[in-house]
Amino acid sequence: MDTIIEFKNVTYQYPLTKIPAIKNISFQMEKGKLYGVIGGNGAGKTTLCALIRGFAPSFFKGELQGEIFIDKKNIKQYQNGELSLKIGYVFQNPFNQISGVKDSVFEEVAYGLENFGVPMAEIEERVVSIMKKTDILSLAEKNPFDLSGGQQQRVALASILVLEPDILVIDEPTSQLDPEGTESVFRVIKAMKEMKKTVILVEHKVDLLAEYADEILVLKGGELIRKGKNQEVLTDISLMEEGVLLPQMAILGNMIVQSGRKLQEIPITQKQAERIFSQF
Repeated sequence: MDTIIEFKNVTYQYPLTKIPAIKNISFQMEKGKLYGVIGGNGAGKTTLCALIRGFAPSFFKGELQGEIFIDKKNIKQYQNGELSLKIGYVFQNPFNQISGVKDSVFEEVAYGLENFGVPMAEIEERVVSIMKKTDILSLAEKNPFDLSGGQQQRVALASILVLEPDILVIDEPTSQLDPEGTESVFRVIKAMKEMKKTVILVEHKVDLLAEYADEILVLKGGELIRKGKNQEVLTDISLMEEGVLLPQMAILGNMIVQSGRKLQEIPITQKQAERIFSQF
């Protein structure tokens, strides 16, 4: 197993709080996989993202116990700014990620490369390439603030992908988008997966995670209560007792099984359901 992220008995508590936000969790993540992170409000999802990025406790302060390894190196051994080249982060609200100092989408996507001193010829080549992959090349001359929410989120994704990080942490990128915007963002996420990036995706829309994720992490009250392949985790009806949402097809499949019918397997996607239910 080619491990790229590892948590060993990690507990983290924010300053001026009485209980830890993350409680004694351990797991490994493999390079090139897409991991979905689910759980209710206050489960610790955003804190987990902050820990992976190295923002907790370096920026948020607080107390960290246990060990976190990124690419087999203890996170404490990374120098300031070093992790920003290795880990890209996409905010829940794309408005917070747009710099506000550039007048066009092309310049916005290029901004990070300029700050790292990349030669102009290479900047142009990389920006055009990533804009094609994220389907925003036609928006190159538009002002980022004149775009729709879905378009802005794709620009935010492109501005991170152009830096070529090994790991992408994406925190609820579709929470403020309509179905069309959500679909456009997940097309980009699919492209990231095809590029063999390691993606940690916090997302409430479990039906989409069922289609795209390789593995699922379930958090509750700061604890990791389940981790495994998406088919195994997202068909576990007992998780609903923990307040965890399951895909609609998984709920339907479990209801059919409970009624006495036998299924080859519990489906988690529409495509699986069409194949499995066709036996009736």
